[in-house]
Amino acid sequence: MSSIIDVANAAGLSTATVSRALRTPEKVTEATRARVMAAVAEVDYRPNLLARNLRSDRSFSVLVLVPGIANPFFANVTAGIESIAWRRGYSVFLGDTRDSRDREAHYEQLVETRLADGVIQLSPDYGFNARQRAASYPIVHACGCELTQAPSVRIDNAGAAREMADHLIAAGHRRIATISGPAANPHAVDRMKGYRAALDAAGIAFDPALVRFGDWSMGSGLAAANEFLGLPDRPTAIFSMNDEMAIGAIQSATARGLRVPHDLAITGFDDISFAAHSTPSLTTIAQPAEAMGAKACEILIDRIEGKGADDTVHILPHELIVRQSSASTN
Repeated sequence: MSSIIDVANAAGLSTATVSRALRTPEKVTEATRARVMAAVAEVDYRPNLLARNLRSDRSFSVLVLVPGIANPFFANVTAGIESIAWRRGYSVFLGDTRDSRDREAHYEQLVETRLADGVIQLSPDYGFNARQRAASYPIVHACGCELTQAPSVRIDNAGAAREMADHLIAAGHRRIATISGPAANPHAVDRMKGYRAALDAAGIAFDPALVRFGDWSMGSGLAAANEFLGLPDRPTAIFSMNDEMAIGAIQSATARGLRVPHDLAITGFDDISFAAHSTPSLTTIAQPAEAMGAKACEILIDRIEGKGADDTVHILPHELIVRQSSASTN
């Protein structure tokens, strides 16, 4: 079994520096910490983490609350969190809350019992629930919305949705349907705001008949598109508020013999990996998912280690990615 001396030799550092990096990682530079962790992996060193945690009164773990663990977008956010946590000497626990307050409370007990040092919330709740407001541990939102309390990380969801609707309007579309997420979901609320703002600016009347509410799944996108395409005056474009529902809408159009984008333009939101490889490739809004997770993790660990309380709402840039699924009607 390897020892801390083996780690020090592999890293080219003193045993004191290696010990400091493992016991109190906040007291060494990130470059030193990364060097030590690489050496730990190289020599397969397995420190006594329980003893370390007892000495420091810290678990060196963070809890990530995920509304849907199978959602590809949240998987990308979590990858960004894990990359920072690993570099700074922390482990990551995942809690699949399924948007359930009871499940959130169950997972939060990990922090209350010192099995984790803080929480990264991926749900776009407007603010902390009563339990979280009373908590003594730090919490950071990684996928916030307009009214999410700081500290949080997000994009301008309303602005991004407006940019997508503007893209479709510029291509000549006037009957633009939208597949929203659940009506009360804060991301869906923000994106609906942007969609309606684009219609208003273009002098296009908002038509409630061109709105359907899904649950972010491909199946709900397919079902919503089936309803739109059954209308006597069907839309010429569908803006889906996430990529999975947009891919479901493409399946609906294809099953009816419609060509996307020639007969119907379809766009999404998120830029998950499938978006570039769907048939046709999907026009979408790219969110910097990994960067959002990484920033949230940096903020949380800094708060855990007493390096200052970042009470800022960080708005990261999004990008309109135009691919084959949207085109001019002219």
